[in-house]
Amino acid sequence: MICNAQKGTKFASSHVASRAHQLDFRRKSEKGQPGSLSSFNPTDKIGDFLVIKHTDTEIQEWMDSILAVTQIQGKERSQEILTRLNDYASLLQVRTNAVHTPYTNTFADDLEYPGDETIEERIENILRWNAMAMVVRANKASDGIGGHISTYASSATIYETLFHHFFQGKDNIDGPSDIIYFQGHGSPGMYARGYLEGRFTETHLNNFRRELAQGGGLSSYPHPYLMPDYWEFPTVSMGLGPITAIYQARFNKYLENRGLISTSQSRVWAFLGDGETGEPETLGALNVAANEGLDNLTFVLNCNLQRLDGPVRGNGQIVQELEGVFKGAGWNVIKVLWGRNWDPLLQSPQGHKLVEKLGGLVDGEYQKLSVEDGAYARKHLFDTDPDLQTLAAGFSDAQIGGLTRGGHDRVKLYTAYKHATEHKGQPSLILAKTVKGFGLGSSGAGQNSTHQKKKLDDQTIRELRDQWDIPVQDKDLKSIPFYKPDPNSPEIRYMLDHRKKLGGFVPSRRTITPKLSAPAPSLYDEFYEGTGERSVSTTMVLVRVMSKLLKDKNINQRIVPIVPDEARTFGMEAFFGQIGIYSPKGQLYEPVDKKSLLYYKESKKGQLLEEGISEAGAMSSFIAAGTSHTTSNFPMIPFYLYYSMFGLQRIGDLAWSAADQGCRGFLVGATAGRTTLAGEGLQHQDGNSHLLAYPIPTLKAYDPTFAFEIATLIKHGIEEMYVQGKDVFYYITVENENYPQPIMPAHVSQEDIIKGLYLYKPAKGAKAHAHILSNGSIMNEALYAQDILENNYNIPTNVYSAISFKALQDDINDTERHNLYHPDQPQQSHVEKILGKEKGIFVAATDYVKTLPNSISKAIPGTLLSLGTDGFGRSEAREDLRQFFEVDRNFIAFATISKLFAQGDIEKHVFEQAKKDLHIDSSKPNPRES
Repeated sequence: MICNAQKGTKFASSHVASRAHQLDFRRKSEKGQPGSLSSFNPTDKIGDFLVIKHTDTEIQEWMDSILAVTQIQGKERSQEILTRLNDYASLLQVRTNAVHTPYTNTFADDLEYPGDETIEERIENILRWNAMAMVVRANKASDGIGGHISTYASSATIYETLFHHFFQGKDNIDGPSDIIYFQGHGSPGMYARGYLEGRFTETHLNNFRRELAQGGGLSSYPHPYLMPDYWEFPTVSMGLGPITAIYQARFNKYLENRGLISTSQSRVWAFLGDGETGEPETLGALNVAANEGLDNLTFVLNCNLQRLDGPVRGNGQIVQELEGVFKGAGWNVIKVLWGRNWDPLLQSPQGHKLVEKLGGLVDGEYQKLSVEDGAYARKHLFDTDPDLQTLAAGFSDAQIGGLTRGGHDRVKLYTAYKHATEHKGQPSLILAKTVKGFGLGSSGAGQNSTHQKKKLDDQTIRELRDQWDIPVQDKDLKSIPFYKPDPNSPEIRYMLDHRKKLGGFVPSRRTITPKLSAPAPSLYDEFYEGTGERSVSTTMVLVRVMSKLLKDKNINQRIVPIVPDEARTFGMEAFFGQIGIYSPKGQLYEPVDKKSLLYYKESKKGQLLEEGISEAGAMSSFIAAGTSHTTSNFPMIPFYLYYSMFGLQRIGDLAWSAADQGCRGFLVGATAGRTTLAGEGLQHQDGNSHLLAYPIPTLKAYDPTFAFEIATLIKHGIEEMYVQGKDVFYYITVENENYPQPIMPAHVSQEDIIKGLYLYKPAKGAKAHAHILSNGSIMNEALYAQDILENNYNIPTNVYSAISFKALQDDINDTERHNLYHPDQPQQSHVEKILGKEKGIFVAATDYVKTLPNSISKAIPGTLLSLGTDGFGRSEAREDLRQFFEVDRNFIAFATISKLFAQGDIEKHVFEQAKKDLHIDSSKPNPRES
């Protein structure tokens, strides 16, 4: 522990003065003279200074003292004293409310290390060599293939200490083991370890970043889709790992508190770099972790002080900044800044001065110190103060140059990990200070360019071989061979023995998971029968389906309703009482609406995740629930309802991440469509979400109109995801427009609904001359248009439900590909099967951009005219919005007549009359540009 004799001397004069002033007040008090502290009430003042009396005499004396200092020497001096006292309290490991502690290790006393440091260092050096060789060899074989050396170089000890002593594997565990979000840029180090463990071959390492190479390769970063039995979480889209880790830890508590499975032995670890904290998602949900008391969560933040191009905070201190942010949010923060060889300096009588000096340097100076030698460090760190100069006098320049940062000291790290894993009531952050590119020599360590380092010269490779004691001869160095000790070597046995004790290899992902029993088909019967004259929205239909699923004995406990503070908007308030809102604290207050039947009911066993105003947080919960089949071996069925405009447009990167990790469940874009959501305006009205669903291969997107379509989608989705076990997820849009729900027509099959297109309402009597494709709420406008065309203009018209243009486009592309390979065995796409024999004109009308239906135009047996809502939304009534965007019944009918006139199927006078009858204004501005 740092001795503070000098600090006591420094404060002596001011303390004596303040103490004398305090005693003077006390003497006056005893005599009852004016001006004594005892003569003042809690609201009394001495000059401008408030005087407060306390019943605890010792506390009163401290308060008297600081009052006296403030009066005599000013507020600045009081602030300095309090800061120093707070710093000293932190060094004594006394918890305070301050968000900053001195620039030194949180724990000065090391715990006994349980491992063999010599053999662990040997293992670490082999891993560093193989990780380096993997990247350098890859770029020699294919220039520009990329890869990163420096991140793992800075974090090798951080990881290896955990691999040997903390990370819990999945062997013999039915539920979740440790859940680990590895830092993406450090993947070569994980592959190097997998090689020594026997999980990867030399061929795999040779094919790093070349996954299509013969014999198999390794993905650039953590990608579960590409390496399904290895990686669990994609993290290199920076910021997503931290926020999803928080919600994963919360979901583990949710499973435990609901009594579904035990997750008490599972810890969530998230590894990130200090530069990554610039991403809003990284720090955006810290309060959630603290408020929920997630003591099953540990962030390990590698503070190498460098981002991709240079310092994270060249003119500041990122460590102190992050400590303040996390402590302010309610986290337990542990600093690991200095290695053991600093201890003699820090624990000397001058140690406090060294701590002050270290705390006064900016990160740009630390980066400079990391690339200079011991003589430079002596001059700039110690020779600036006589006491520090004396302190360093017994150390050679070589010893000073060898002073290591805490993130490279396994004993310091172990001490921090042990304290973090045993801490209760708060999530923990470990700030581990390192050097980026540590150990890579003058060409890599600490350089601004180190992140992009992919190649090393022959001399550096030779130096690294010697530094890490790798048994490779000079003649073989040119090829930079991988090194793997004999299977019976002490290194391999040590690694395997420790992993066996800890439950097997990590990372590791379950690929065979439990399957659920689907609800009985009768559950959906009411939705196929329609609602008669009663008008309901598709949002209400979907909520009704969920309500029935929540009562089904097979899966009711697996349903996870998720909503971002819009439950009442979506008609889900009945769930408050039916299943409760999840809160780990239960409900510590009486809600203002307690007398209401549908009051806001929070419960520790609540099932509904009410996420507040955070789409990113809600999507992270969706991912945690939707991947529970692999992380916890316990499939859950999430239904996440949200404003459709605030879905894929807002959280597209998280949706892509969900696909990568095999997420399952139902995304529900409520109040969808650009003209259906009356009054809300530009930022709320969605005309593009279905188009944004196109790039995600495992996302199935549907825009249903009718209750029977919704029932079919949910029924099929549960079967596909949770009975068949396919890693896909669904996007279903629903609207808030009320209309009677029809009976499912006898000629419609559930298979055609899933495929995305079917004939809903055939033309009356004669062969159709026009064909309208529609979906969602615009389908009703299409049906009205059909009546107009047939009754007013004698134009037989078919109306098709194009419930999924994405499914249709995927099928067209797959069919086209098959026909390229097998031109002698041609197949037809689903669109061609449904429309191939039809004649006439084809019009698509949707509440989305025209590109959506245009995506299937190649399979239409004729020209397709697409009507849509390109442009910005407006605050208006539905009928006016549809007229503005040219997707209402009149315009659909007019567009059909116009196309028939253009190809000579009707006369001009019919066209002109229709233009008048339907109130078409040809001078109207283009809505896309309005």
